[in-house]
Amino acid sequence: MVTSVIQKQETVKEFEFTPRDFERVRSLIYKRAGIALAESKQEMVYSRLARRLRATGIRSFQAYLDDLESRQDSGEWEAFTNALTTNLTSFFREAHHFPILADHVRNPKEPLLIWCAASSTGEEPYSIAITICEALGTLTPQAHVIATDIDTNVLATAANGIYPIERLDKMPPERARRFFLRGKGERAGLVRVRPELRQMVTFKQLNLLSDDWPVNGPFDAIFCRNVMIYFDKPTQGKILSRFAPLMKPDALLFAGHSENFLYVSDAFKLRGKTVYELDPARGMAHRAAARRIEK
Repeated sequence: MVTSVIQKQETVKEFEFTPRDFERVRSLIYKRAGIALAESKQEMVYSRLARRLRATGIRSFQAYLDDLESRQDSGEWEAFTNALTTNLTSFFREAHHFPILADHVRNPKEPLLIWCAASSTGEEPYSIAITICEALGTLTPQAHVIATDIDTNVLATAANGIYPIERLDKMPPERARRFFLRGKGERAGLVRVRPELRQMVTFKQLNLLSDDWPVNGPFDAIFCRNVMIYFDKPTQGKILSRFAPLMKPDALLFAGHSENFLYVSDAFKLRGKTVYELDPARGMAHRAAARRIEK
């Protein structure tokens, strides 16, 4: 009897969270960021947003969501979005993409420009920058990486470029020595991306659903990996249609391992495993659209 009472007490939530509250959250994050939360994410949503209720001192989900909707320009929208954004990443994740990128950027005719459209805490854009440096044989190539994310918290981490040394465990020691500086004293156990590498990358906040993107092409490559899985098909198609005019005719689009764009947009064709290129049959239309955007 005592055990069953304890178990019952442990299941009582700090805040009431009704199915209607969950549906409101799903609707709000979809409108705000295009994220389509599955019905199975109810516990995850409760856990993450309960922290916001504690931080704001609001005692119910209904009151929190009412307050959020009543103040469309509130900074709490940023915290709400950050809380519901998943940021799983690592250096050279989905490693098969980087040799393809290296081959693509060798012998460039002009300065390289690459967009990482979901930079998270920075491991992906720095991996891109390292790949470029290695392909061109210099720490200061004529290249720039634009790294964006909707989550302002992870962007701050990315811009600092400081990581626990364990993040480099799977990286060849020679690469780690060349591109990272080991912390000493109170910073022991940490590494920092070399300044030359940090100078190659610019971090910006960007919502892929926003009407205005603070990026300008044309890009040699776009990395948009493990992002589209959070969007429904219409949203994916809209984003892909906006990528195309920002890409050079021979540019590459890198997707995540579980993403397939062939049934979403006819602007691209598959070049390799989760690597896409513009469909030449539509190339003139894309370039015309790009010129209109530049004007």
